[in-house]
Amino acid sequence: MSLVAEKAAPAAHLLHHSSETGERRPSPRALKETVRQLLPELRRRAESAERLRQVPAENLSALREAGLYRVVQPRKFGGHEYDFDLLVDLVIDIAGACPSTGWVYGLYAAHQWLVASFPLEAQHDVFDDDPDAAVCGSYAPAAKAIATDGGFVISGRWSFASGCDGAQWAVCAALLPPAADGAARGPAFLLVPAADYRIEDTWHVSGLAGTGSKTLLLADVFVPAHRVLTFRETTSGRTPGSRVYQNPGFAIPMLCNIPSCLAATAVGAAAGALEAYIEATSNRVTRGAVAGANARMAEFPTIQLRVAEAAASVDAAREVLLRDLRARVQAVRDGVEVTVDDRILSRRGQAFAVSLALRAAEALNASTGGQGLALSNPVQRAWRDANAVGRHISLNWDAVGTMVGQQVLGLEPKGQY
Repeated sequence: MSLVAEKAAPAAHLLHHSSETGERRPSPRALKETVRQLLPELRRRAESAERLRQVPAENLSALREAGLYRVVQPRKFGGHEYDFDLLVDLVIDIAGACPSTGWVYGLYAAHQWLVASFPLEAQHDVFDDDPDAAVCGSYAPAAKAIATDGGFVISGRWSFASGCDGAQWAVCAALLPPAADGAARGPAFLLVPAADYRIEDTWHVSGLAGTGSKTLLLADVFVPAHRVLTFRETTSGRTPGSRVYQNPGFAIPMLCNIPSCLAATAVGAAAGALEAYIEATSNRVTRGAVAGANARMAEFPTIQLRVAEAAASVDAAREVLLRDLRARVQAVRDGVEVTVDDRILSRRGQAFAVSLALRAAEALNASTGGQGLALSNPVQRAWRDANAVGRHISLNWDAVGTMVGQQVLGLEPKGQY
């Protein structure tokens, strides 16, 4: 019996018809099965991903060739155009085998949806030559853009650009100057091709080492106006792209969706740790004099409690993420506004799911003994990777929880929502 409840596979045919392109798209069940078949090879390369400090090219090729980058991409450009709950479910599965691969895959796939928020001309720039074009990103406004004829010029350093080695484009955040009439435009994403930046190898870390989250260097790069998307547009869901597509899923505020893919990495890491822990512990016999030699670890009540706590935490984290994603998409389909309360509720669920994943990973890692110190041990890797997810400002419970408390107590919420 599985200790973690599995989401039932959708009762659907293996192929769904795409009304936009006339082609047939794989069903959610088929995509889940595709991922399941890839997991053994992703798991075998998890240690090498850490050594390489980037996702192995073989992993990216396998995911790309399987059509998995296209899960939430518009059908107009050959995508499957599913909702984010399916993407997050797939990220959890992939991260269970290799958290670094899950993290980068989640961003690559989610950024297909983010690109669809830009003006249509920008979408053609990215997808016309390659519908599977990978887009990395650095979300912190690291520079001030300079207005020029037809667009903006940016220079600077953009850190934490996960998956940049395998990407063909990047979204770089910058502060826009005021408009000609003096109106503030605030921060924005600027879409830049890989030919316009250099990568500085700054990623030497203890967690999520395989994500290759290095630094992008840009010097006097021109970005045309149609490749600009303001934070105000994307956090509200009122984007240029949302006016292009009939599917209201493209009008969901960005922070209700994309951080869920990052949180899913922690949940998947914890789920993978639980699977590896059970496999290693079920038939393990202790040899230590203190604990008592020749005793089955599975018979220790403390071990039983750790397994139960981890399983419950992983299950709850998964359900909270999927529930909130489904609630947001149902709201926009019903023509109901996604309110600030809704947006903060999504942020709460994302950060709390990570805290539950950390609880699960800690419960398991703390009882692996000396064998758990080996860098080849998947439980310690999952523990380090889950902790790295918890350091992300968008998913840190102290930061997000404080914002949630402010909203509940009638104060102005301070944070990202």
